[in-house]
Amino acid sequence: MTQIDQTQKFIMRGRFGADSFIPWMDRHARKLGLEKRIITASPERIEMAVKGPPALIDAMEMACSLGPIDIWVEDIECLPLNAMPKSDEPVGH
Repeated sequence: MTQIDQTQKFIMRGRFGADSFIPWMDRHARKLGLEKRIITASPERIEMAVKGPPALIDAMEMACSLGPIDIWVEDIECLPLNAMPKSDEPVGH
């Protein structure tokens, strides 16, 4: 049975001062076959759009919540999106 792709926005709050998290998310999204775009990024908050099968989006959410050792994710809020944003250029940081 084929799953229809969904698009979700992750709003992550925590401590993201290390430069390792965005490249880490890039690698994990590629491994899962997901399309990913950073909407905004700051040391305390990252907003990211993710598109793909729901089960793999759930896996990406779990991976982000665990993250690399040098960051801390307090919480992740997931919201549905109608479409992927056009740019992967972070606003702020």
